[in-house]
Amino acid sequence: MALPVTNGTLFMPLILTFIGIPGLESVQCWIGIPLCAMYIIALIGNSLILIIINSEPSLREPMYIFLAMLGATDILLSTSIVPKMLGIFWFHLPEIYFDACLFQMWLIHTFQGIESGALLAMALDRYVAICYPLRHAMVFTQQLVTYIAVGVTLRPAILVIPCLLLIKCRLKLYRTKLISHTYCEHMALVKLATEDVYINKFYGILGAFIVGGLDFTFITLSYIQIFITVFHLPLKEAQHKAFNTCIPHICVFFQFYLLSLPSGPTVPQPLYLWGKDQAH
Repeated sequence: MALPVTNGTLFMPLILTFIGIPGLESVQCWIGIPLCAMYIIALIGNSLILIIINSEPSLREPMYIFLAMLGATDILLSTSIVPKMLGIFWFHLPEIYFDACLFQMWLIHTFQGIESGALLAMALDRYVAICYPLRHAMVFTQQLVTYIAVGVTLRPAILVIPCLLLIKCRLKLYRTKLISHTYCEHMALVKLATEDVYINKFYGILGAFIVGGLDFTFITLSYIQIFITVFHLPLKEAQHKAFNTCIPHICVFFQFYLLSLPSGPTVPQPLYLWGKDQAH
């Protein structure tokens, strides 16, 4: 399905093949069972969140709107990854068209960027609500929430497009069509090329910084200021109440970014480090 050039080099293969989890090929069918269970639980849990927020008028506040956005994105991100992984593990369908691989890569990194942006929006909402409670309703108007949601969606969607174009237009020669992974992501695909990939790596790192890096920095600064404000509250009861409004978001924040660090091949975790040179 690909045109050989020289010494086993391929000219932009039409079809790529996922190896799956290197070293665990014999037990991948069993790994698919908990993976499928987690996927179903994620679908049910996030769907319930969306239904509850949509059906309860009192939950139409910015914090819950961003939470609904996070839940919807989590459903889309998981659906972009898990079905194909199960197809590899259970039905021995490791092949994917090159253009379809690029599209999957765009979906994955876009949804990851949206999740990070939603976490940042939630952190800023808590920052204003706790540090400037009297201004919260004036600042986080419905119009501003809409603008934030649109911006959070468009930012990664646009930033990932050059990654696709750089691969499609610059990288023509590939050493193999085998991807040592279970889904398409930036560096897993770039590593297959025999040509100079410096520009691809540089843009990957730049995209990771613009999205994940800046979001992480602003979220951290927001919570540092929140903690300072809370610790200066005169009443313990007020401190506990303020902390209780932040704890769920903090847990999600740490879960998201801790799972972003190891870009492992076994679970559909956030993979912000578009430019990270992974070794599988």
